[in-house]
Amino acid sequence: MNYNFVLKKAYNFLESFRVKNPILDSELLLSKILNVPRENLLINFKKKINDKEYRKFNNLLKKRASKMPVAYILGYKYFWKSKFLTNNSVLIPRPETELIIEEALKFLQGNSSKKIIDIGTGSGCIIISILKERPKCKGVAIDISKNAIKVAKINAKLQQVDNRIKFINSDVDKYSSDKYDLIVSNPPYIKKIKISRLEEDVRNFEPLIALDGGYNGRSKLEKVINKSSYLLKRNGKLILEISSDQVNFMINRLKENRFYINRISKDLSNKYRCVVCTKQ
Repeated sequence: MNYNFVLKKAYNFLESFRVKNPILDSELLLSKILNVPRENLLINFKKKINDKEYRKFNNLLKKRASKMPVAYILGYKYFWKSKFLTNNSVLIPRPETELIIEEALKFLQGNSSKKIIDIGTGSGCIIISILKERPKCKGVAIDISKNAIKVAKINAKLQQVDNRIKFINSDVDKYSSDKYDLIVSNPPYIKKIKISRLEEDVRNFEPLIALDGGYNGRSKLEKVINKSSYLLKRNGKLILEISSDQVNFMINRLKENRFYINRISKDLSNKYRCVVCTKQ
């Protein structure tokens, strides 16, 4: 069997289970089994696959048909400019979260030596991406999940920034330390009632603790804002990812905590996604 035959069969199989991107997913999974770049599959359609490889490929397809996310099957996800280890202890890095990196880099000049804290670090993709771009900066990464911290530490080592990040397994409420120049966070902000309506890939596999924002989706956001007002230096920046339906709440709550709102950026879907503000 050649790549072309195997991939067409895989597309149809995943499509029958209503997998969202059957073509791309099949190609990614086959490239993992064959240990070749995906592009190689597309230019070598007539190349043969052996029986052992085919069995392994089918096992991965069954996992994807169960709606297990491709990032968990592959064990990694690309974010910003790097490849990050992912498993079901951490939220899968998403393109919209790259807005936080863009906004952080606008604030941090190329030769900056600022102190940064990432609240709810998960895989560490945010703080690690920023530190790779700004080699003189140092960071702290906090997460309530021990397993998430383990993943983030591995990613920091793989990206060679582990000597500039301190990892802390703690709820941000219980954390107190020096003042920071920049706080970044992608906290849980989905309303509890909406969790059951999320796609199967998300609700059945990604960690609930990284998704559930409480009854109104605001409890974790409020916690981050309240704590940030103490942890930030004057004129320090807070950059938060939010849901597009939380804009008015965020504006009011930030003003109550003496933050000046610089801007609220939109993602590629034209939805409000990232709040940038300054502590007054």
